[in-house]
Amino acid sequence: MNSRPSNSFNRPFFSSLAVVAAWVVSPLAYSAAAVVKIDGSSTVYPITEVAAQEFQRVKLHEVHVNIGVSGTSGGLAKFCRGEVDIASASRPILKKELEDCGKSGVRFYEMPIAYDALTVVVNPQNTFVNSLSVDDLHKLWEPAAQGKVNTWKDVNPAWPAQRIAFFAPGADSGSFESFTEVIVGTAKAARTDVGTAEDHDVLVERIAANKDALGYLGLSHYVENQKQLKAVAIGNGKAAVLPTVDNIRNGSYQPLSRPVFLYVSEKSLEKKSVKEFVDYFMKNAPRLVKEANSLALPTRAYAENLERVPAKKFGSVYGGENKARLRPAEMMKVLDALLHGS
Repeated sequence: MNSRPSNSFNRPFFSSLAVVAAWVVSPLAYSAAAVVKIDGSSTVYPITEVAAQEFQRVKLHEVHVNIGVSGTSGGLAKFCRGEVDIASASRPILKKELEDCGKSGVRFYEMPIAYDALTVVVNPQNTFVNSLSVDDLHKLWEPAAQGKVNTWKDVNPAWPAQRIAFFAPGADSGSFESFTEVIVGTAKAARTDVGTAEDHDVLVERIAANKDALGYLGLSHYVENQKQLKAVAIGNGKAAVLPTVDNIRNGSYQPLSRPVFLYVSEKSLEKKSVKEFVDYFMKNAPRLVKEANSLALPTRAYAENLERVPAKKFGSVYGGENKARLRPAEMMKVLDALLHGS
C-alpha cells in the first residue's frame, strides 16, 4: 500500500497515511482466517482499504477483509444476491436494487461514512482551464455534445482548438451516475466517446498522460495525485469554487458534493468477523476517513450507525432515489435523516 503524499490543502483533514508493513502467512493459515467480503465503489475504496488494513493488523490477520471494486452498481448487485457482506456505494441504493434485495431476502443497514466531492480535473499542462460552470459541464458531457463539442474552443472561443480527451468512471460507477444526474439531468446519460475505467487510479494515469484530458473522479484520488492532476473550480450561478474542506462543509461546492455509504447485510452481521469489522470501523471512522483523505461526518453519525443495528432500522432513508441534485439546506436535511434513521 502506498503512502499518501503531502498536499497543498494544508489542513489536518488531509493527513498522510502511514505505510502498513507487508505480512506473510502460509496458505493454510490464510484459508483458516475468517473473511469479510466487501465490493462496490472505487470512490469509497480508499476508506475501506484503510479500515481493512488497520483492522487486519489489530486482529493479527486472523480476519481477512477482501475488497472488490466492481463499482457501486456492481457491488450492490452482488450484495443483493447475498454474495458479499458489505456493499460500498457513492450514491444511495436505488429502487430496482431495493427490489432485488427484497426478492433475495437481504435486509440491510444503510451507514453513511463520509462526504465526498466529485472533482473535475485536467492535466497540469493545461494552463487555460481554471474554472468551468455547471452549464459548461452540461455542454461538454450531454449526449448531444458528441460530434459537436470536441475542442476547448467549442467551450470558450478564447481557448485553443485542441481536441479534448474525455475520461470518466465506468457505467457501473456511482460517480458516473451521480455526475450525469447532476450535470446532464438524467442518470447514465452522457456522450460515449469517453475513456472509462471503474478504477479511479486508472483514470488518474490516463489524465496525467494526456495534456488535453478532461475528467472527473472522487476527491481522495485527486488529493493523492495533486502533482499529476489539476482541479477545476466549479461555478453554479455564483463564483466558481474548488472542492476544499471548507467549501464542501459549508455547501458552496455544489452540486458535486455528496455523502457515501456502506450497506451492511443483517445476516452477515451474525458472523463475528463482520460484526467486529463494522464495530471497529464505526468507532474509529473519524480518524480512518481522515487518513483516507476523505471528509468525515459528524462523530455522532457513526454512533448512530451502530445504534441502528439493535434498533432494527433497516433500509434506506432515500426511498430508492439518487437525490444527487440537493442544495445545501436539503442536503443537511437528508444528512439529519441519515443520522437518525428516520
